[in-house]
Amino acid sequence: MARTKEFDPEAALQSALELFWQRGYEATSMADLVEHLGIGRASIYATFGNKHELYLKALDRYSENGDSGLLRELSQPGPALPAVRGIVRRFAAEANADDRRAKGCFVTNTAAELGPHDPAAARRVEASWDHIETLLRSALVRAQAQGELGADRDPRALARMLLVLMQGLRVVGKASDDPGRVRDAAEQALTLLD
Repeated sequence: MARTKEFDPEAALQSALELFWQRGYEATSMADLVEHLGIGRASIYATFGNKHELYLKALDRYSENGDSGLLRELSQPGPALPAVRGIVRRFAAEANADDRRAKGCFVTNTAAELGPHDPAAARRVEASWDHIETLLRSALVRAQAQGELGADRDPRALARMLLVLMQGLRVVGKASDDPGRVRDAAEQALTLLD
């Protein structure tokens, strides 16, 4: 007879996500995961696979949660440019928020730590960035169709610039003690949408 799990896999995955997000992949050991999740090593392996597989599942969860919020914000009816500006300003505010500064962005952290040498992690980072870029481009195309953005503007190029800016805001916000640096960069970039 199969034994029932004595823990909630969804809660354990969320807990692993928080630990990896705070410490990174390399600085998190299996012993850390066992202690933090409060479940045995064998249960972790049986439910999630090895540490790398658990990390990738946590990264997938993080991306799904963040991307669904962006989709909601950027697909609201009405003018599109205020939503785009709001997203950029939110990224800047989060980059400066004390509770987020230490952790940064899990996707951005993964890009810096694992992206250069871990193809599975790099694919997930690229997929997340592609999705954000697509959401931004769609909003900018809609803004153009509604007359908010000039017909001579390239929504794809603007979306790419905003994506790179937003990821950069997260990196600089994580390391800088000057919140004005992030805020000023975001506001300057937004003038390109005028």
